[in-house]
Amino acid sequence: MAMTDETSSVTSIERGRPSYSWRSGQDRRLQRVRRFVDLDGAAILDVGCGIGTYVRAFRTFSDDVHGVEVEPERVAEASAELSNIVLGVGEALPDPDGRFDLVFSNEVIEHVDDDRATAAEMVRVSRPGGTIVAFAPNRLYPFETHGAYVGGRYIFGNIPLVNWLPDPLRNRFAPHVRAYTQRGLRRLFTGQPVRVVHHRVIYPGFDNVSARHPRLGALLRRTLHIAEETPLHAFGLSHFLVLRKLGVDRERRP
Repeated sequence: MAMTDETSSVTSIERGRPSYSWRSGQDRRLQRVRRFVDLDGAAILDVGCGIGTYVRAFRTFSDDVHGVEVEPERVAEASAELSNIVLGVGEALPDPDGRFDLVFSNEVIEHVDDDRATAAEMVRVSRPGGTIVAFAPNRLYPFETHGAYVGGRYIFGNIPLVNWLPDPLRNRFAPHVRAYTQRGLRRLFTGQPVRVVHHRVIYPGFDNVSARHPRLGALLRRTLHIAEETPLHAFGLSHFLVLRKLGVDRERRP
């Protein structure tokens, strides 16, 4: 699909653009997940898998990897090379209770119609002792990375300071996507049988910057990735939330 179509299509505006290539930013997120989850032989579900970029990566650890995606075109593209990709919505996952060791969602929950229902479904299909991992946009990041509407016209790109506006104003500029405070993201799982294992805000991989300006990209990575271990992490790009489902653990399915 041409970039002009992808950046202005209703699907891309409302649902976001999937990861089309595997770069250092994606790999860095995968390595973070591996700190908290043993992926070898695990039953894994990617909620909102797009064209299957993370499904493909998880398949290097396990054959029992599944993806669910709301857009038929993306399901078709992913299914051309990958099995177990199905059409569905996060609010009604097509899987039985307690099916997965890891339920993973990368920058998806901000796009669904009902984020609380999606959170509940992610917990439902996790096995007792299983892990739920969600990456989601941070409300304190200085840019809205999903574009914004100005005067009724959609503008693609990183729009500064939109997320720092009060809710009524912010929602006028970005009605198509949510951004979360730390408390707001955790609140989605209130009342669910889970406990928080880890919650940190992370900065981007700066892959686009590094491709154009390698020295600047290296400087940004070095500086802001160090900042992730300081209070400045609060202004990072994305929440990295790791939850463990409560209940008696049981042996992993073969």
